[in-house]
Amino acid sequence: MSSLQTKEKLDKKEIIKSFERGCKPCSEHKTGIEYERLPIFSATNKAADYYSEFGVCNFLRNFAKEENWDYITDDYNIIGLKQGHDTITLEPGCQMELSLKPENTIDDLEKKINSLDKKMKPVLNKSGISLLSYGVSPVSTHKSINLIPKKRYKIMAKYLWGILSDVMMRETAGIQACFDFESEEDAMLKFKIANKLSPFMTAMFANSPIRGGVETGYKSFRALSWLNTDNDRCGFVGQIDENFSFEEYVNYVLESPMIFINRENTPVEINGKVTFDEFMKNGWQGFEADIDDFNLHANLYFPEVRLRKFIEIRNHDCVNKGLQYAILAIYKGILYNKTAIKEIEELFKDFDYRDFSELRYNVPKGALDSKIGKFQAKDIAKEILYIAEKSLIEQNTGEEKYLDSIKEYTMNGISPADLIIRNWNGLWNKDIKKLIKYISA
Repeated sequence: MSSLQTKEKLDKKEIIKSFERGCKPCSEHKTGIEYERLPIFSATNKAADYYSEFGVCNFLRNFAKEENWDYITDDYNIIGLKQGHDTITLEPGCQMELSLKPENTIDDLEKKINSLDKKMKPVLNKSGISLLSYGVSPVSTHKSINLIPKKRYKIMAKYLWGILSDVMMRETAGIQACFDFESEEDAMLKFKIANKLSPFMTAMFANSPIRGGVETGYKSFRALSWLNTDNDRCGFVGQIDENFSFEEYVNYVLESPMIFINRENTPVEINGKVTFDEFMKNGWQGFEADIDDFNLHANLYFPEVRLRKFIEIRNHDCVNKGLQYAILAIYKGILYNKTAIKEIEELFKDFDYRDFSELRYNVPKGALDSKIGKFQAKDIAKEILYIAEKSLIEQNTGEEKYLDSIKEYTMNGISPADLIIRNWNGLWNKDIKKLIKYISA
């Protein structure tokens, strides 16, 4: 494998331009979702593995044949499927992610997911697999969940530090929401607001209190796992600064340690020995940086809110029963309405970075019972919901209906996890089968 390269060195201006190319007029702004779920074998309730006769690889192969999807492969191993702009991919522990082409309305996304689920259901049933809409594996723990055969995941698993990094990689499932921006100024405003909203949204949609068959004492064990995974690349980017820019975001990514690069379809491990900034300036073992290296490195940077050619908000437990669309509706109501953004800024004006950071550390355990400054998170969450609903009504798309599912919780000061804990210690009598039925897709 040759390490000799003659092209010009990558510079920061080229990287910044790649973000600038994401700017779109408001008329073209859409909403996107990445929806991860946990596959289990219905007969045992244990995590479905990749390799077994009726495992997840077998499901992908059969579904591709039935519905005419193309394979996504890594060294000839099937690690996902694609059809047009839509993909079904596997996370490290076989978590199944639907990533759909962004749409103008949440209704369009819901229809696509419902249609896809309807097509997947009989094929999953033949394999004896069920999908769980839940934030953490309820029965199997990471020690019994093998990594799928994807080269980057093996490298990541070996490199990522933090006492719960294996839990994050192999056990957790989340929902990511994606939104467009008009300009650098618009992107930075939305980025700042999304970061400040993120701990409240983690609390509102907390949905992972039972793990390994027992109550953990946390309402979002998924969020706890991210708190304990590689702080060089997780958490908030910067101090949620008022004057953030594309360049400042890029600087944070450049300063983080590199995990690996790809050359000739083969990973070259770096394992944190240099930052991307050092790699860009000095190269590494004969290799020079290019924009593909930066894009890979930026995808291995895992903040609560990630900047790409769009804004990707990453901090939500997987949920179902319409709550997955409520996540999108809250952000759409706020981020796509300048008046709503101003109202959120007014709501947050007395809180600083330390307040939001402390809340982020407290919500995995307390969810909406946590405090920010002198206030209850549940009271702030109600105001967030009110602002989002008012905005959606003004947008006149009918999408305020998607807030009904979360209003039942938030207006009563609880999260989905609170209801699960109540049932777990009450009607369900700690019966894991009843939890599984409740969180099945």
